[in-house]
Amino acid sequence: MSRNLQELPKLRDSLSYLYFEHGRLEQDHKAVAFIDKNKTITSIPAASLSVLMLGPGTSVTHAAVKALADNGCLLLWTGEDATRMYAQGSGETRKAYHLLRQAELAGDRDRRLAVVRRMYEVRFSEPLDPDLTLQQIRGMEGARMRKAYAGAAEEFGVEWKGRKYDRQNWNNADPLNRALSAANALLNGLCHAAIVSGGYSPALGFIHTGKQRSFVYDIADLYKAEITIPVAFWAVSLGTQELHKRVRLGCREAFKHHRLLQRILPDIDRLLDIDSQATGDGPEVDVDGAAPTAWWDPDED
Repeated sequence: MSRNLQELPKLRDSLSYLYFEHGRLEQDHKAVAFIDKNKTITSIPAASLSVLMLGPGTSVTHAAVKALADNGCLLLWTGEDATRMYAQGSGETRKAYHLLRQAELAGDRDRRLAVVRRMYEVRFSEPLDPDLTLQQIRGMEGARMRKAYAGAAEEFGVEWKGRKYDRQNWNNADPLNRALSAANALLNGLCHAAIVSGGYSPALGFIHTGKQRSFVYDIADLYKAEITIPVAFWAVSLGTQELHKRVRLGCREAFKHHRLLQRILPDIDRLLDIDSQATGDGPEVDVDGAAPTAWWDPDED
């Protein structure tokens, strides 16, 4: 029988992420452990961890994957230094209300536009003029991001030549662009974990569309200027040796400092105007994932 998910810590109380490469992930009694190439064993707090990223050279047992899934820890298979994501595990809720609400809003043109405007509004310190077009708002957002890059460059004394990188040739990018991509990948992973933990779909985006992680990009964009841009510029200002390790450690501290795990799901709920009363209606499926739920009736609201 599947585990009662209400026994697990809430996402907001969890640790952010761990990244491992070149080793083996195994079940250790009722917990999970990582064994590296030097046979060093690292215990993993699966029940209180949001994301576990597996980089190149890793293998994982069936029992370890099941233990992570039972504890609501999102397992991601990533590229080197967690800069790309190839596959994902499952989240820690069995409810569908949030997904149905998300699909309802994404499928209606006017309501979707309202969500898009709210997503842009939270990035600015002042309310947006209701007469602004979406194109004008996007122009303002572009200017805001350019200002964020320029401000970070001045603060940390790093030369900024613009956001340029070749997805097909990672090493062609300069250290600053690589640091930004690495930091954003970590942010995407954490937002992805929060989204599936809350029962939302990573694919049903509002600003971004057409990809399996469109909604991840929508949510991560809310925090880049505040978190990943300063971390990337700070990391490069200290040199390029062990840059990606410094980015990972800097992001972990920044996620904790800005209380990101405590903010993501409440921010999504506000953006999608989620009714907290409605989410409690019906059987408690997180206690028993196999419990039957109500029938849909076209005559009921």
